[in-house]
Amino acid sequence: MSEITWLSPHSVDFPATSDAASNPNGLLAAGGDLSIERLVSAYKKGIFPWYEEPQPILWWSPNPRTVLFPEQLRISRSLNKRIKRGEYTVTFDQAFGTVMQHCANVPRQGQHGTWIGDEMLDAYCQLHDQGFAHSVESWYEDRLVGGLYGIAIGRIFFGESMFSLRSDASKVAFSRLVMQLKQWDYAVIDCQVGNSHLTSLGAQEIDRAHFEQLLRDNIEQPQQAQWSALGSEQTALTVAASLLPHR
Repeated sequence: MSEITWLSPHSVDFPATSDAASNPNGLLAAGGDLSIERLVSAYKKGIFPWYEEPQPILWWSPNPRTVLFPEQLRISRSLNKRIKRGEYTVTFDQAFGTVMQHCANVPRQGQHGTWIGDEMLDAYCQLHDQGFAHSVESWYEDRLVGGLYGIAIGRIFFGESMFSLRSDASKVAFSRLVMQLKQWDYAVIDCQVGNSHLTSLGAQEIDRAHFEQLLRDNIEQPQQAQWSALGSEQTALTVAASLLPHR
């Protein structure tokens, strides 16, 4: 394993992502801060923070990378039935901080503690205030029961975390997000590191070179996205099940 680069507190520059090749799971650098400028610079290069307080901030660029192309979303028959029943109402940007809190607090199999500490929560809420970070929520009888959050830059959505308090609640939110991103002509959803939950929805692994080409092609593209309009005008929006592909 090569020596880790420690980031300067005075610059938002990162080492080349190829430097992560010799480190486990794509660990690239440590240190720095979670300023808006540094976070946006990191995501544009395909780099993201992931650490547990009180560790120093750790920055990652895994290879392979798990992604989902919007046109390849898969909806299982059981999920399609749940969507058709209109069990959950889906909203955008209505409870960003609460979604993050749930992502931090809901236990996950094989995971002890959380990587979403107070520092991360504060930083991503600032990103949300600046229009970079967004949430999607699933509601059941006016109660928040699932959702996800991530970063949108150019025509790339960088998914960060999701949670469910009822069956399929996060999958319904994710499916609605993918449909909306497809409508807005987004190129890809970055899922960072894969799991069975994401694979069941159509996520796949690609190598770092392919992912970084997608970044170069799309990260500076103008957005057609109107997140604020979705949040204010479609607060009672339910997934249109007839439009969803399924298997």
